[in-house]
Amino acid sequence: MEVQKTALKYGMITGVVLIIYFLLLALVGLHKHAAFSVANILITGSGIYLAIQRLKRIEKETFRYQFGFATGIVTGFTATIIFTLFSTLYITELNPNFTHEFMTKWEFDWFAGNGMLLLTIFLMGLATTVVLTLAFMQLFKDSWNTIEGSKHTLSKHNNVKSKKRAH
Repeated sequence: MEVQKTALKYGMITGVVLIIYFLLLALVGLHKHAAFSVANILITGSGIYLAIQRLKRIEKETFRYQFGFATGIVTGFTATIIFTLFSTLYITELNPNFTHEFMTKWEFDWFAGNGMLLLTIFLMGLATTVVLTLAFMQLFKDSWNTIEGSKHTLSKHNNVKSKKRAH
């Protein structure tokens, strides 16, 4: 239960921060430049990191890799869904010319519509979430470089050391 509560809380906060960042860019006219979306990675990554860190602080000894991983995934997916829903509202109602203005900066021979832009936003958010969650869990997982951890390896060398220590 704590996993879902933490993940949804941080996911919603991260989604709102992504929206605020986009609106700040729109105020100064920079929202049409895709290069500024690199900061979305930092924002999403911060939300995921803080959510996993919070869960680890709450659960302490009972923290497991799968719970941290689930927290990161749900946090990022929630933020992605919120930002994609906002983007849908923005490009269909608030600024219907956005897709055309954004895509013409790329000088393609073809035009992608609103659906393609929204799909791209959604898929980039999901991909970012998975990659960052896997990376952050390397920092948060417990090391198996311990006597207890060596019992769970296939290396004969490690198992021999464990048996010698037990005698």
